Amino acid sequence: MGTLDISLERVFAQLTGGNVGLAIAEAETYLAAWPHPQTKEKLDTLKTDYQLMADYWQHGAKDSQMEEQYLRLLQRAYVLCANIAIHRHRAASSYLQGLYSQTRQSGRSWSLDAIRQEMEGFVSEVAMLELEPAHMRKEKSLALYKKHQEQMNALFNYILTSHIWTGGIERGMEELLLSPTVDTNDQQLLVSAITLSLMNRFDMVKFRLLVNVYQSSQDEEVRQRALVGWVLGLDDHMLHVYPEQRQLVMDLLQSKKACRELTELQMQLVYTLNAEKDTTTIQQEIMPDLLKNSSFRLTQNGIQEVDEDSLEDILHPDAAEQRMEKLEASFQRMMDMQKQGSDVYFGGFSQMKRFPFFYDISNWLVPFYLQHPDIAQFVEKLDARHFVEQMMQRGPFCNSDKYSFVMAFQQLIGTLPANMREMMRRGEAQMAELEPVEQQSPAYMRRIYLMDLYRFFRLFPNRSALCNPFDTTKGELGMCMFFTSEVFKRTPLDEYKREVVAMLMKQKLRDSALQLLGTLPKELRDVQFYLWTEQYDKALELEPDNERALVGRARRAFSHGEVDVALGDYDRLLLLYPGKTGYMLNKAVCLVELKEYEEAQRLLFQLNYEHPENIQVSRALAWALTCDGKLEQAEKLYRELTAQEHPSSDDFLNMAYCLWLEGNITEAARCFKEHVKLEDGNIDLLFNEEPLLIEHGVSPTDIMMMKALVLS
Repeated sequence: MGTLDISLERVFAQLTGGNVGLAIAEAETYLAAWPHPQTKEKLDTLKTDYQLMADYWQHGAKDSQMEEQYLRLLQRAYVLCANIAIHRHRAASSYLQGLYSQTRQSGRSWSLDAIRQEMEGFVSEVAMLELEPAHMRKEKSLALYKKHQEQMNALFNYILTSHIWTGGIERGMEELLLSPTVDTNDQQLLVSAITLSLMNRFDMVKFRLLVNVYQSSQDEEVRQRALVGWVLGLDDHMLHVYPEQRQLVMDLLQSKKACRELTELQMQLVYTLNAEKDTTTIQQEIMPDLLKNSSFRLTQNGIQEVDEDSLEDILHPDAAEQRMEKLEASFQRMMDMQKQGSDVYFGGFSQMKRFPFFYDISNWLVPFYLQHPDIAQFVEKLDARHFVEQMMQRGPFCNSDKYSFVMAFQQLIGTLPANMREMMRRGEAQMAELEPVEQQSPAYMRRIYLMDLYRFFRLFPNRSALCNPFDTTKGELGMCMFFTSEVFKRTPLDEYKREVVAMLMKQKLRDSALQLLGTLPKELRDVQFYLWTEQYDKALELEPDNERALVGRARRAFSHGEVDVALGDYDRLLLLYPGKTGYMLNKAVCLVELKEYEEAQRLLFQLNYEHPENIQVSRALAWALTCDGKLEQAEKLYRELTAQEHPSSDDFLNMAYCLWLEGNITEAARCFKEHVKLEDGNIDLLFNEEPLLIEHGVSPTDIMMMKALVLS
């Protein structure tokens, strides 16, 4: 971080702390080092207004409007400094500076009236195409869509590189995003542009706009993009500057539908972040089985069908059926992953983002439509158009992947087997859906959009110029863990947080789960809360016989050396669940630790009789016998344990103690060495039972000599 960035950080530290006077002073220091006459003029005006209020206050005058006036000054200071920061950030990125200059120097009017006329005019012109003669319609359609795509791409770039908006822009833009006379694809794309701009630098106008669009739009696709936008744009640091954030959200959360959608979104964001891990699972575990058991092979010349082997059918008549079963099992596994929310297509389609189509930032987030000028001509000429259209309509792919598929299919179709191409041409080829989904559901629309966003922030070459919500370098889930935000504390959303915690625990995201649990008010802290946070005593105060709490407390007590406490809990568990093997075994282990060998052996012999195949019981019994000096019986058990196909290193270690106490030094050393070998050379556990050895007559000198024998 350079000097400039540090000085700006000082300004924003005062702003987010809510101190106008100190923020103005820091801004003056910044502008002294980095002069900007227009900004200095605005700052001087702001300083004058602040000084008038400060003078009035110093004279002891009481003003009922003072709080409101102070907040307005704070917000004016933020807008001024935020615009400085936007300018500095843009200047540091040749990519953003290029977009900014290109759109501002185009000579195009960026007034809201002009933008609205263009967008509404496009809808009208598309409708008028139906009146054109068939031979002219195609050419006019291509030209119309090409011109409009260029306009929308430029508008996207203009919004992305915009400064803090004013209330006037908000009203006009809201009308545009809610208007039934504007194309839904255009509205969705604008919401995405506003979202990226908002994430780069908080803008209350853009935030409020997205909240209002989410509340008011009749178009579900637009609503869901707006929801994702304002959620990812939330900024707790701005609550002093814009407390309105909290009230806007609180009003939203009076709706159970909004609470449910936010809960779904939080869980979907977690699954989105799993895309890389899921890709590894698919590539290493599922795809090899799919290819091995299918009737097609990938070759240098494309996909080729494998001829049936008649001899194989004679020699192994069940082979084909077994291959089909394995194929179905692999396919079912991928289906299950997708049903749980996994992004099963990221790995495959991530390799298809190098087409020139993806040079334009807006194309990563534009909704899929066949008339897009970059694919329209190809789709028109394609023999397999029906197959492609069906694939795009039914396939659970995000928009970005649909464009990738169409462009890749153009290159691939020539390599397909002739019979497959003919089936596609006739419309006979059907696409097998991984998951029958309701594509009009809000959850599905949101999921598809998150996939688009993830691909953009993961694969777009200039993504570093933008704030990445999927960056987890500073936290387990980064910005995606929005449920912990201050604006959601003590709101109706608290009732939904335990559902998210359960999902996080299942995903082994314990840090995030505990962070979220920390936002729950005391009145919602029930037994499950105390179990999650491992406050077992408090859980048992509420439910004295709670099994999970007793087990948790017993295990923790044993690991901390409080064996008598653990024994008491296992006794309690055995009263509640008499004869349960695990609790009897753990009680016996506690008794061994407390040197109550006879009682421990009584329990273990009973378990060994009832469960002779249970290795854990045999292992505990062998150790109890060793500790009690019954070495011949213990050795017999250890011989059986170490003769297993995959013996445990611990069994060799404990057998070594047993043999040593018997006086079989050579064999004991061999077992110690076998233990080290199975532990890949790790010697941390060697000789950790010295007190037992000394208690049974092994001298310190004996121990030193054994160490030399084993480790030399």
